Amino acid sequence: MRLEVPTPDGSAEAWLAVPGDGGSHPGVLLFMDAIGLRPRIFEMADRIASWGYVVLAPHVFHREGTAAETSADGPLDTDEKRASFFAEAMPRVGRLTPDLALPDIAAYLSALTSRADVTAPVGVVGYCMGARLAIRAACAHPDLVAACAGFHGGGLATDAPDSPHLGLGAARARFVFGHADHDASMDAEAVARLHDALDAAGLDAVNEVYAGARHGYTMADTAVFDPAATERHFEALRELLDDTL
Repeated sequence: MRLEVPTPDGSAEAWLAVPGDGGSHPGVLLFMDAIGLRPRIFEMADRIASWGYVVLAPHVFHREGTAAETSADGPLDTDEKRASFFAEAMPRVGRLTPDLALPDIAAYLSALTSRADVTAPVGVVGYCMGARLAIRAACAHPDLVAACAGFHGGGLATDAPDSPHLGLGAARARFVFGHADHDASMDAEAVARLHDALDAAGLDAVNEVYAGARHGYTMADTAVFDPAATERHFEALRELLDDTL
């Protein structure tokens, strides 16, 4: 169902998925990709909820407009459509800086954990640019976030002074990453840099490249959807959540 989450800069639309048995369950915060809060994200949240989790997927671009205004208005089922949308979307991604994202993350976690049907600790999972937000959540809230996953993430371990991987020393979560193959936004050097940071922090982590899977492989409404890689990611995510939460 749709709801509104209060943040320091106004309310954010969100999708909430619950198991439906009326009981209490661990919470999972799902960070969308740059394509937006849309039916594909709802489907993914609903599937995770069916495993026994309360899942909150916020509209992280709430400062930029509504979910409808900032999401693709139809399937990005060709590379041309996908490229055209991302030319518009990437400036939004760049404007969601850490100083804006971190207070939002705290608000999303508060909204999730304040529910009577949610138990702690919680998990976080992010897709594409959402994987950066997932890492930041785990680093900023180590006492609350016990599981963190990122799939076809971009920019997770860069040379920038605010690169997400630099905060991993503060995290205590178990991590799972499933990178896209030959991904310009997360190349082999960056994957290795992330591995080294996870190792240096002494974190329990899986850091894999899904051979043949393109950036965005879980998104069934795009031309890069890879069913086999998507199922692999769901299996890895479920194992992470079940083992930690």
